[in-house]
Amino acid sequence: MSEAQTLPSTGGRRARGGAEARRAARTSGTAKQQGFIRRATPLYEPFTTEQLELIEANAETVLQEIGIDFRDDAEALSMWKQAGADVKGDRVRFPKGLVRSLLKTAPREFVQYARNPERSVTVGGNNTIFVPVYGPPFIRNLDEGRRYATIEDFRNFVKLAYMSPSLHHSGGTVCEPVDIPVAKRHLDMVYSHIRYSDKPFMGSVTAPERAEDSVTMAKMVFGDEFVDQNCVLINLINANSPLVFDGTMVGALKVYARANQATVVSPFILSGAMSAVTVVGTLTQILAEASVGMAFAQLCRPGAPVVFGTFASSISMQSGAPTFGTPEPAHVLFGAAQLARRLGVPFRSGGGLCASKVTDAQAAHETANTLWPALLGGVNFMLHAAGWLEGGLVSSYEKFVIDADQLTMFQRFAEGVDFSENGQGLSAIREVGPGSHFLGCAHTQANFETAFWRSSIADNNSFEQWRDDGGKDASQRANETWKRMLRDYEAPALDPGLDEALQAFMAKRKEKLPDSVA
Repeated sequence: MSEAQTLPSTGGRRARGGAEARRAARTSGTAKQQGFIRRATPLYEPFTTEQLELIEANAETVLQEIGIDFRDDAEALSMWKQAGADVKGDRVRFPKGLVRSLLKTAPREFVQYARNPERSVTVGGNNTIFVPVYGPPFIRNLDEGRRYATIEDFRNFVKLAYMSPSLHHSGGTVCEPVDIPVAKRHLDMVYSHIRYSDKPFMGSVTAPERAEDSVTMAKMVFGDEFVDQNCVLINLINANSPLVFDGTMVGALKVYARANQATVVSPFILSGAMSAVTVVGTLTQILAEASVGMAFAQLCRPGAPVVFGTFASSISMQSGAPTFGTPEPAHVLFGAAQLARRLGVPFRSGGGLCASKVTDAQAAHETANTLWPALLGGVNFMLHAAGWLEGGLVSSYEKFVIDADQLTMFQRFAEGVDFSENGQGLSAIREVGPGSHFLGCAHTQANFETAFWRSSIADNNSFEQWRDDGGKDASQRANETWKRMLRDYEAPALDPGLDEALQAFMAKRKEKLPDSVA
């Protein structure tokens, strides 16, 4: 990182000890960390150029003939009218080429800075960032079962993400702390990401004023000027599929885009309920919705970072329940990733998804069947990479650490194959020769610690060893792991003056906010 990119001090606020002391306190993280993935493996791109062009043409038809509703936001409608769109009531129709022309100012990739510069991530290009689960109102663990989440659970998941080397990001709503009023809880959530981790994090989107509070708190950490010129927050804006953006999401999008912070515009689609049942029909709708949301961010501030997002799954046509790990959503992900690259913007999808209620075989195979397409398809920002259970209703302690363990395997796979002199292994073949074994040769001895990926959760011992160790299954071992991690947790340093300033801001805001439930 060059001197021009070095994060500024928080001088002028309540921080004490001078700029150098504040910088040292801000950046002295203690948790081991793998850098974000720079993929060395090829992408899987199943759609031909002609097929992608057909989807793009169909999306233009949707935008011209059907349009998209922008509800409860007169300013957004006015902005679209000034940009040349046809606005009638809440419905906006877009002349051919308008949306794509606006997206020319969106960056192909961008850096999201963390308060510890070593934790900063580059979103886009050939990079993949693993991000924790987002949004569940419940938690589950082996000791308590399923219950509503609290702020203590929220802090625990932030700490677990901080201590997990395979998670490159602290995430956002890692669980919904229902013990704090809705109008106030965003303050505690953003503060927890700042206080208990030094990885990059997400801001609140549940109301425009909560987005404003997130930006204000980020400015207290990074400084006004740095935030204005750099991305330090990323957020998740969902289209209300089919073909609607509501006032809450649009209001939050405006706040972040105008502050030059990154917006993931992500249609949330259960195919058959919120889109057509077909892969191509779903991709057409996703492209229309996501491109319009990203283009609107450019109307707010040209050059504001955006991410083409999609969350698309199928449903059971018998019950209407969402299903995961099935072929059709994988095809949607591959196609959406290709469309994002053709637009020249980063791509978000996920993650470790499953419908299982507990960390069982169903959870394992559905999670694997969603993680592999995400990695091979070239997802840049992989939300829900660890902890997701029960269709996104539950953040699971045990599954969080099991998923995080598996993510280290995916990271090793994405690094590709070593073709160096050591990787070729000719010295070992020469030394051993015909008819012997490689266990004791010099090359094996030099590489045995790093030669193969090893799980920290799986048990590969003999039956007798496993039995004598208590005969524990993966969930039981994971239960011990997350408890040990929380016992061993040490918070990254945070300047006491900055901490005081953040808490004072929160207290002042909470005095003005209602104890509302919405």
